[in-house]
Amino acid sequence: MIISAKSIIKPITESCLAVYHKKGVDALVKTIYTELLTPKIRFPLLEYATHLLCDEIPQKQQLIACQQLIQYRTIGGNVMAGIVLQKYAEKNLRHAFSLAIEYILVGNEWYCCDIIAERVMGAALLKEPENTIALLKKLAKHKADFAVRSIGVATHYAVKKGLKKIHVEEMFNLLLLLANASEFHTKTGIGWGAKTCAKFHPDIIKKYRDEINDEEKTKQWFRTKVNIGLGRTYKYAARYTG
Repeated sequence: MIISAKSIIKPITESCLAVYHKKGVDALVKTIYTELLTPKIRFPLLEYATHLLCDEIPQKQQLIACQQLIQYRTIGGNVMAGIVLQKYAEKNLRHAFSLAIEYILVGNEWYCCDIIAERVMGAALLKEPENTIALLKKLAKHKADFAVRSIGVATHYAVKKGLKKIHVEEMFNLLLLLANASEFHTKTGIGWGAKTCAKFHPDIIKKYRDEINDEEKTKQWFRTKVNIGLGRTYKYAARYTG
């Protein structure tokens, strides 16, 4: 059974809060695992439940809960942790990034990276682009493949959601610096971001065509993703003009 209604999720969340107020954060985490992370619940409803929990639980306690929840290594736990860190990033962007990478590496799967990177790095790109881009540039030098992958995931999310063109160009430049990667998960993440940039901003691709075609700096997989994105540009445009 898949829980797919707010009318079901809300009372479950209220029971979790009742446990928290009576027994504290450790008991809360165990209840969340049983009631929210064991059943099949759609991501938007998990996000909704997390917002309800955050409304009543102090941020310090939220972070303690996340640290414990992420150890269960459930898919839904990544969703909840992503929302908590998304909210925390408004207060402490750098620390939120650090925790996001920590949780991504604990999960050690591509979907853990994508779930968290969209909700933390991607959302931060939209809200605080200059500071976020500075942190993503530092992240490009990270030794962990999933950490680098998160840059492409964040780019995809933010561009799709309407990141300003000036910042899209900055992010595409960063992706270009990673266009010679050879690790599979890094390539797919960076390629995803590049493809989305090409779909929504083909003029940026035109501007950097020489760099894209430089076979010494840019591998074929990157060019392929860019070309796929350009192909989708025309389909996207035709849908709204045809």
